[in-house]
Amino acid sequence: MGRKRDSARILLISANREEINMATWPLGAACVAAAAIQAGHDVSVLDLMHSADPHAAVVRAIRDFTPDVIGVSVRNIDDQRMMNTTFFLDDVKNIVARCRTASTAPIVLGGAGYSIFPQSALEYLGADMGIAGEGEAAFPQLAERVKSGSDLSGPYVLYRPGRSPEGKRKFAKNLDRFPLPEIGLVPRAPYAAGDFWMPVQTRRGCSLACSYCSTPAIEGLKFRKRSLEAVVGWMAGCAAAGIKKFHFVDNTFNLPPSYAKELCSLIIRERLDITWRCILYPWNMDETLAELMARAGCAEASIGSESGSDDMLRSMNKRFTPDDVKRTADVTSGLGVERMGFLLFGGPGETLASAEESLRFADSLNLESLKITIGIRIYPGTALARQAAEDGIINPGDDLLQPRFYMVPGLEDPLRKLIGQWTSGRPNWIL
Repeated sequence: MGRKRDSARILLISANREEINMATWPLGAACVAAAAIQAGHDVSVLDLMHSADPHAAVVRAIRDFTPDVIGVSVRNIDDQRMMNTTFFLDDVKNIVARCRTASTAPIVLGGAGYSIFPQSALEYLGADMGIAGEGEAAFPQLAERVKSGSDLSGPYVLYRPGRSPEGKRKFAKNLDRFPLPEIGLVPRAPYAAGDFWMPVQTRRGCSLACSYCSTPAIEGLKFRKRSLEAVVGWMAGCAAAGIKKFHFVDNTFNLPPSYAKELCSLIIRERLDITWRCILYPWNMDETLAELMARAGCAEASIGSESGSDDMLRSMNKRFTPDDVKRTADVTSGLGVERMGFLLFGGPGETLASAEESLRFADSLNLESLKITIGIRIYPGTALARQAAEDGIINPGDDLLQPRFYMVPGLEDPLRKLIGQWTSGRPNWIL
């Protein structure tokens, strides 16, 4: 598409520099860039993940590109670890400050992490404005208004310092209206030295309402999906360019089962010859889907079990039971798929007895690996935040931008001792 009269020069900065589990290619920023290009804007993307000097990189990009608008994507707020928590926003704040000194262009925040804390993160980081939720529709329109000097209000929620949010948040019903990014939009070369897995998202939104989860704040409650042809076609283009490993970032790859089965079947029919990993919600999982996943190239599956205690699963508002988790582990066994389980400890109602029940249950599954988290990050607007306020864990007015965790009072030390006993001699259990 050619440039319009009010098209803007947009510099999009992916500020994420943390490798919590792996170095992550900035899919969200790339998708917003693709949508802005489709809308007729001139876009440059700066990925700071592997930058030796991020501040110099920012200044150089601004000098060379002279943007009308600068977008800063905030992926993570912190590392979600209760002990020795790492808070990421101070680095982002420095990036925003460097943008401010190098350019008079307005600075707009977005991204998954930002969307959880749109007002408090905006105030903390010192940017001019922010957009929460899906940026593909909102950001190109906002950039056009900035360029033309018109009223910035639009069909999106706009956050500005010291003001109430303007507008109403909307989520696109049809994700195919948003283009998938050209794989050359963000250079992959810096990732080549590591074990690179290209992120791919097929679905957004979740109505399962787990007590602690921030996904609804980022993606909404309603389930929405891309067409299978669009997803697999994009993956085929990536494979043709030499990308052979993919990471489905959907929180519930297996839901709905019909969509997951059709996706795997299409990958098989297209003979993509790829390897991929995904996240399973251990509910409605059957042998047919497990076998299709393996045939389609699934090499790793994270099973989001979180607990082996019926009481704790109910406390977390999970739809599944330990029997469902066992079935998921069983049907994915022996297929060449490495399975990783997850346990969250310390939430409302946790006791040493329920913790030991979970550990014993996890041990019985014979998974290839298990990741254990002690203390649950509290996010605003969640059932866990409401419970934490009732229990005196947090103040009702706490915006929770600074990391706060739910831990049953008096349980942490004995819990760490118990878990230490169980992890000893189990090198595949990761704490």
